[in-house]
Amino acid sequence: MSESIVAHAANLNELAQYQDDSIVSRTLVNKASGTITLFAFAQGQSLSEHISPYDALVQILDGRAEIVIAGETFLVTQGQAIIMPANKPHALYAHEKFKMLLTMIRA
Repeated sequence: MSESIVAHAANLNELAQYQDDSIVSRTLVNKASGTITLFAFAQGQSLSEHISPYDALVQILDGRAEIVIAGETFLVTQGQAIIMPANKPHALYAHEKFKMLLTMIRA
């Protein structure tokens, strides 16, 4: 996206569609201070354990995600959010399809 953001309302669930055997992502904001990315995970997809140097907020928009943070498992459902702290290993699993909004703060 460009540096200039135009104000408009959008239905987040419509901005990224599910695709079989895939993780679909769409970057909504990409700034030096952080990013906002929309994801649609097909059932059976996952992000393997990794570490980020930044705090991140995950908001579940549809479905349910299994999120493991530093060895602790959380089932996060539609309408819920969880913070993934910086420098803590985390992974995401789609036992069923789900959509999430990821807000990563770099500053």
